[in-house]
Amino acid sequence: MAERSQTAPEAGNDMGNDDAIGGNVSKYIVLPTGYCGQPKKGHLIFDACFESGNLGRVDHVSEFEYDLFIRPDTCNPRFRVWFNFTVENVKESQVRKIVDTFRAVLRVIFNIVNFSKTKSLYRDGMAPMVKSTSRPKWQRLPPKNVYYYRCPDHRKNYVMSFAFCFDREEDIYQFAYCYPYTYTRFQHYLDSLQKRNMDYFFREQLGQSVQQRQLDLLTITSPEDKSDLENSVMQKKIKIPKLSLNHVEEDGEVKDYGEEDLQLRHIKRPEGRKPSEVAHKSIEAVVARLEKQNGLSLGHNTCPEEVFVEASPGTEDMDSLEDAVVPRALYEELLRNYQQQQEEMRHLQQELERTRRQLVQQAKKLKEYGTLVSEMKELRDLNRRLQDVLLLRLGSDNLREGAERKVVFITGRVHPGETPSSFVCQGIIDFLVSQHPIARVLREYLVFKIAPMLNPDGVYLGNYRCSLMGFDLNRHWLDPSPWAHPTLHGVKQLIIQMYNDPKTSLEFYIDIHAHSTMMNGFMYGNIFEDEERFQRQAIFPKLLCQNAEDFSYSSTSFNRDAVKAGTGRRFLGGLLDHTSYCYTLEVSFYSYIVSGTTAAVPYTEEAYMKLGRNVARTFLDYYRLNSMVEKVAIPMPRLRATEERSSGGEPPSCLRTWSEPEALGTSMTTGCEPASIGTVTSHGIWNVLALPYLLDSSPTPSVVHPT
Repeated sequence: MAERSQTAPEAGNDMGNDDAIGGNVSKYIVLPTGYCGQPKKGHLIFDACFESGNLGRVDHVSEFEYDLFIRPDTCNPRFRVWFNFTVENVKESQVRKIVDTFRAVLRVIFNIVNFSKTKSLYRDGMAPMVKSTSRPKWQRLPPKNVYYYRCPDHRKNYVMSFAFCFDREEDIYQFAYCYPYTYTRFQHYLDSLQKRNMDYFFREQLGQSVQQRQLDLLTITSPEDKSDLENSVMQKKIKIPKLSLNHVEEDGEVKDYGEEDLQLRHIKRPEGRKPSEVAHKSIEAVVARLEKQNGLSLGHNTCPEEVFVEASPGTEDMDSLEDAVVPRALYEELLRNYQQQQEEMRHLQQELERTRRQLVQQAKKLKEYGTLVSEMKELRDLNRRLQDVLLLRLGSDNLREGAERKVVFITGRVHPGETPSSFVCQGIIDFLVSQHPIARVLREYLVFKIAPMLNPDGVYLGNYRCSLMGFDLNRHWLDPSPWAHPTLHGVKQLIIQMYNDPKTSLEFYIDIHAHSTMMNGFMYGNIFEDEERFQRQAIFPKLLCQNAEDFSYSSTSFNRDAVKAGTGRRFLGGLLDHTSYCYTLEVSFYSYIVSGTTAAVPYTEEAYMKLGRNVARTFLDYYRLNSMVEKVAIPMPRLRATEERSSGGEPPSCLRTWSEPEALGTSMTTGCEPASIGTVTSHGIWNVLALPYLLDSSPTPSVVHPT
């Protein structure tokens, strides 16, 4: 990055021009006006050149005050909300003595002077996030130290000012708009899930972004009926070589092999043993020479000793004795070679026998394994039939062979600065891949398709709303470009493909966002001319409100705004049929208000993920699968008599925890159990006849009709 001027501008001048901001600051040392020496302790160093970082400019106002400028989204100067930067080289300054051991430290004021939004939760108590190297956990600043106002000194832009005390000189402090959730963290999270080798979790790359970052698609469901183990090995006759024992005597001696047997059972010698090979090849020549000299014939019935005796020369012919010395040496070599061959043949015969016995044992094991595989297949078929019977009794037909697979499609992080959506999405994923009984039932009944990060480039770059090329992807669902909006184009093509598949029923599409001006979690829905369909889509938000204490049904609205025509909710709501429901799930950047109270409870990372778990749990209520959890997922063990008496016939708490809504952090009131609200059709969905009671039981959501 180009070196910035070290001279601070005069206060009140027109330095708020965002045209001068071209990138993030990189280890930028802010020096006082007129200072020419080397930087020293207390000259703050700002840095935002890291993943998801955003800080475009720093102006020095005084030693205790700095004006900060948010870098606009790449190729789009309209959006300036997200910030994420570090400060180091701080100095702990003693201001005044209070008591003996207490002291007040230096407070530095940071003014973020170019917010693009007029409304903000900073007016309602929201505060920036901060952490340091010695305290790595994110926490919010005290709201009393945060101010949000319109400033005439900065072109009447809205300014957020906050005061902070640096208490440790060696620490590096990091400030952010909300809890950061980077692309790298997301990839590490998916890698950890993939390493668990869960057969109901599948990760694939649906496409790539403009900067070649991958668009991940997760599929979470019970594995399809895998093809049975190939029985070709067991069906075919296993040919086990049977060794002939005709040549083996009871005492272990090897009989004389014929010439043909010797050729078949011969072991090739390595090339290095050339002398032995030469000796073997010269056997016939030696025998011929002996026969010529001694007039003897080496037949099969002639012993080697006899040949040697008969071939020995007489004392009367000394010349013949000297001539017989050479044949005798060659014959001894021939004898040694023959004995070595006999020994090697004996070892080979024993080795082959051991191999045959091992093959016989393996064949027996394969036969037993084949029997076990057949029994397991029969048990799986029986279990499948039992599930079909139970589901028929429960009014659900999704698991029957030939039935449509019910699909829930979830997307997140289409706006990169809305980091809470990633935490909510992770909460959904963590719950669905867990061994919780509800998660098991949901995996059996539904197919979850999740694209947790639709805008990986914007997330990496630290944008708030746009992609690398400056596009708000959530306004381009009508006609996404494969080169300008490749991730959106890939997701849309997949959804259309599933919609056209007769074996797939796309029943839900939920796009997760974060809201910068409202509290709680809530939903946006569509308006339909069909009154029954319009009322039916209100069921899921109502059930979610019962399960999640931070979800507000009264804040949920259904609209048909023209400015949101290009959103996923609006486009897919008009594309899909009457059995599909499309929502935008919003969650506050700041806090939620529990029903019956007025105090705002700030969101934490865990609270966001808890909302995600409750979203997943609500599908159990929507499809009326509670009985399946109780009767199928966990059979109740038989209690001892003492336990039955102590619990009054109720199961112990350790076995009842999973079935209680509080196990998921829910807050359900008496009489609001989903089973008591209405009836279900033969397809397992809610009957619209029960809706009047459902809608009247709580504040009516706002409905915005088209103008």
